[in-house]
Amino acid sequence: MSYSLKNSTFPKVTKGVPELLDPNLLKSAREIYQTYCHFHVKLTRTPIGVAIDKTTFRGQLLFTKKPILLPWENFIPMTQIESDN
Repeated sequence: MSYSLKNSTFPKVTKGVPELLDPNLLKSAREIYQTYCHFHVKLTRTPIGVAIDKTTFRGQLLFTKKPILLPWENFIPMTQIESDN
């Protein structure tokens, strides 16, 4: 059986990041990053983003260039966390 990608309903992906993220996920990712910055005033390493659970909104900062995500996690890059929107 073959599938055609022309009529697919997959979300649009730009550089590995979905265009539309749940605002609650983004808010939680920002809070996780702000907590990290509060307790680690002298940042020795800059994270690339946050891996966050889609259902519990718990997450952790990622520092490796190619993180491995679990199926129930979303990756929120630092570019979106630090944006003003």
